[in-house]
Amino acid sequence: MRLGIPLERADHEHRVAVVPASIKVFTGWGWDVAVETGAGNAAGFPDDALVEAGAKIVADAATAHDADLVLRVALPTIEEVELIPEGAVLAGFLDPFVATDLVEALAARNITALAVEAVPRTTLAQAMDALSSQANIAGYAAVMLAASASPKFPSMLVTAAGTIPPARTLVLGVGVAGLQAIATFKRLGSIVHAYDIRPETKEQVESLGGKFVAAPTVEMDEGGYAKEVDEETAAKQQEILAEYVAKADMVVTTAQIPGRPAPTLVTADVVAGMHPGSVIVDMAASSGGNVEGTVAGEIVEVNGVTIYGPIDLPSQVATDASRMYARNLQELVGRWRTEDGFTVDLDDAVAGPATITHGGKIIHPRTRSAMGLEEEVS
Repeated sequence: MRLGIPLERADHEHRVAVVPASIKVFTGWGWDVAVETGAGNAAGFPDDALVEAGAKIVADAATAHDADLVLRVALPTIEEVELIPEGAVLAGFLDPFVATDLVEALAARNITALAVEAVPRTTLAQAMDALSSQANIAGYAAVMLAASASPKFPSMLVTAAGTIPPARTLVLGVGVAGLQAIATFKRLGSIVHAYDIRPETKEQVESLGGKFVAAPTVEMDEGGYAKEVDEETAAKQQEILAEYVAKADMVVTTAQIPGRPAPTLVTADVVAGMHPGSVIVDMAASSGGNVEGTVAGEIVEVNGVTIYGPIDLPSQVATDASRMYARNLQELVGRWRTEDGFTVDLDDAVAGPATITHGGKIIHPRTRSAMGLEEEVS
């Protein structure tokens, strides 16, 4: 069994799909691990550390992709897909509900594609949930970005020169990233308010020491996402949130729905009501943004208010992000490990639902729906 790990070439991507700890596990299973030279450098894992753990360093992308199983972080290009042998397995972030050209290329090459975005959100799958592990890191990084950019101290300071009040912070969206943002803001000593349209998040916010904003909430759909609200409810939500945004020194927004544009939570009029020096970090920038005026990958200033649209937050903490992601992949592909090596098992409760393409076909129901294909695969 040959495992290949190429160098990530996407802009701003510093993570790597294996670390010394996971390499030791793979080689302990009797697998050969080939890592492209320099793949771990940006994450703090140089070639010699990977070799010491049992990996073999290879010179180029073609050799790294020439494997039975390829592990990646960011989406491969179509050209990189062509480097993977037909019939091989690819695991990583694949954006399978949006990147339809990539999905088609994988099916055409008869590659079995495991998308970490499609890992089921179940207790059994927690150790394989890369979306959650990377969102956790992103929530932390977003707060540190906001704190470093703000002209205010996060915590209260009592000094001979007077008392400095704590910063007022607001987190919009209380998923994994939002909860980490709340916890990090609290550790920094700020006053934290938070809001999520899901009513059950109120208890979670308060358990971390935050104050829940009493704006309208709605029940979830079968997929666990908020149902679309009517215009009256949306207007009331915006009105209440505007007051808290206006008073905040730092705002972190996290609301995203896989495969759909991010909901707008903060309008341009609300941004205009914020005081100069305020900082917004819009974690949904890559899917359209929660804040009107956000530009993905850029910093925008509006009347003294700075809006960050980061698209690489986990990569800003690349060492630990790689450690967590590598463990997620190790556990995921380990579901298909056998005494003889590795066998695709679509009936597996975790890896099966995460399989997008297999046998030359696109088999994932939600991906097929997004592509306008018939629901059933013949």
